[in-house]
Amino acid sequence: MSHRDSTPAINWPRERVRSRSRAITLLDSSQTWIVLVAVGIAVGLLSAGIDVASQWLSGLKFGRCKSRFYLNRDFCCMGISPGDPCDDWQDWTQILGHARSSVGGHIFAFFTYVSLSSLFGAAVALLVVELAPRAQMSGIAEIKTLLGGYVVRGLLGSRTLVVKTVGLCLVVAAGLWVGKEGPLVHVSCCLASIAVQASSAIRNSESRKREIFSAAAAAGISVAFGAPIGGVLFTLEKLVYYNPENIMWQSFVCAMIAAGTLQSMNPFRTGQLVLFETTYDRQWHRFELGPFAFIGVLGGLYGAGVITLNRRFAKWRFSSNHWMIANPLLEVIAVTAISAVVNYPDFYSRIQSSVLLSYLFQECDPSVTHGLCNTDRWFTTLLLLVLAAAIGILFTSYSYGMSIPAGMLLPSMLVGALGGRAVGLVVQTMHGHHPGWFFFQSCPAEGICITPGVYALVGAASALTGVTRLTVTSVIIMFELTGALSYVLPIMIGVMVAKWVTEYLTEYGIYESWINLLGYPLLDKLDDVSIPYVLATQFMTPASELTVVTSETTAGELSQILESTTRVRGFPIVKYPEDYTYIGYISREDALSLVQAVENRPGDDTISFRSPREDGFDCRPFAELTPLTLPVSCPLQLAAFMMQSVGLEHLAFTGRGRLEGLVTRHDIYRLLRSSKERESLQELGRRQSDASRASHAGLTDSESRLLDSNDFDELDELDELNELDEFDELDELDPESHRRQ
Repeated sequence: MSHRDSTPAINWPRERVRSRSRAITLLDSSQTWIVLVAVGIAVGLLSAGIDVASQWLSGLKFGRCKSRFYLNRDFCCMGISPGDPCDDWQDWTQILGHARSSVGGHIFAFFTYVSLSSLFGAAVALLVVELAPRAQMSGIAEIKTLLGGYVVRGLLGSRTLVVKTVGLCLVVAAGLWVGKEGPLVHVSCCLASIAVQASSAIRNSESRKREIFSAAAAAGISVAFGAPIGGVLFTLEKLVYYNPENIMWQSFVCAMIAAGTLQSMNPFRTGQLVLFETTYDRQWHRFELGPFAFIGVLGGLYGAGVITLNRRFAKWRFSSNHWMIANPLLEVIAVTAISAVVNYPDFYSRIQSSVLLSYLFQECDPSVTHGLCNTDRWFTTLLLLVLAAAIGILFTSYSYGMSIPAGMLLPSMLVGALGGRAVGLVVQTMHGHHPGWFFFQSCPAEGICITPGVYALVGAASALTGVTRLTVTSVIIMFELTGALSYVLPIMIGVMVAKWVTEYLTEYGIYESWINLLGYPLLDKLDDVSIPYVLATQFMTPASELTVVTSETTAGELSQILESTTRVRGFPIVKYPEDYTYIGYISREDALSLVQAVENRPGDDTISFRSPREDGFDCRPFAELTPLTLPVSCPLQLAAFMMQSVGLEHLAFTGRGRLEGLVTRHDIYRLLRSSKERESLQELGRRQSDASRASHAGLTDSESRLLDSNDFDELDELDELNELDEFDELDELDPESHRRQ
């Protein structure tokens, strides 16, 4: 029977292969979502635990619950109005038999507050210094560097996770002017790092791991502020560089699950994700746009001032040999004790930051006449608000950089809210004393016209923008906290003005400033950098100084090259030793894998980077044989923008197909980072421009000799300038990784 007339039948082996291929693809893609769901749940659960633990430890500084010692004051007195006495809660003065109003009682309460604050600070500093130095600060600068394509060793380890989690509880309880919200990004990425180890499809892919880390960072901000959309925007606006569409969807899912988990845990028993959620039922008036813009100016000034102060404190800390700086544990204890002594007399700086922020955001009901709503004592309240803001500026600037887990987000929002509430209090008082002024004409004849809580909200957003350069994220976070669409415009005005002011006064945000201080070679904000016109021949490493691999290199020769160049991160591949026709590039890791594969193969060790038909082992899967190149006549600006936009680690320069030189991302970073190197490049660019104009004008050689070789001797110093000696653990950041050794 002919094949054409036969009854149709399926090809079982082929169908089994197809089915298995589809199953493998489905399993591979599903692993990403399984990991994202697991990370979201873990972040929500851990955040709830941190909230409960930090609340309880903070309450210990003031007293304890008589019937159930493990409850903080809010849970101990649940169901009792704030103004009513709570018999189940005992202050430390009551426990020891002192009257609350007695002098001895006040002294003992003060001593207990300072002692416990110092104890908490000492405990967290001891954990960080002895167990996990990577757990200090917020970790956002390091996470941004990691997502930019670099490897920061020890950043996402399990020890770092444990120390940072416990440390955040202690730091909040210590009453330092730092927050736990920023470090939750680092904690979330640590959880993601542990989760991806269970996925065979993700743990071996650096790009997919970074997508998971980006989503985890969004989940961290989501639970920190109860703002899932704000978390997604934070990741896109501040952290990621590549694949934003894919990362946005994954971040959305992870942030949503984290927020939902936190909501189900309900750590505050109020149904709120964070303590400072609030709602407004009043409208703002057009004359308030002026005060809102003024608050934006204050937010920008705050951001510029804190970044400048923090940078100076950090440089002093790095360079000082003072006994306290040389002992970070003593530094933390001293700062914590001083902070507690200064905070205690001022009620607004004494209470927990998130609780204070919730007070500042609140509307004042006409029936409430105490605290922030007491208009009769407005000037005293104003002085306390300004004093608390001044204390916050000083201690936040210094504390961010000590050996403790510390964030800058909540303290900045708090200082901004203090300043904004102060401005709102002044405007409210002006309206109360002069209701007939022309710009108050839109106010109702009866009832409340000015809501100082809205001014605090605008101040918080403005200060957050001032210190971080966030714009859309700041607005969305505040919108998610209030749910009031009508207040988006005032927040946008404050954020816009703050952005203008802080960028006029300072070059970098707080995280970019620390990236530069720590020497991480992250190319960022190239649009705002003045890049001189310098040709590649003046900043690249010439081919004669490179360690190269040829198409005729044997596995034994490649092994010898690897042994003799332990710090070289990769090798250009050329056609022949005497013919530098550029073929491709092989990294050190791939070269090691190639040598191992050839050694396990019977026969000779001949390898081939060109055609599998030739004799020898086909090395093409191990090498990058279609690399991006630029002509040797291209300028520095083009090379820098290509590296940033494409995410290249190295870039080769060719002329007529021949390898002329190579530059790494670290080389570009070094050239653009320091003012000395930038001035040298600018001077070189001016001289090259003068030479070009002279050449086009047809001048003789003697008349146009503007660029003597000696003029460029100062650029030789660029290869010797390497300020990253204290970060030797970052082998990937080796500035000489492509030169001969």
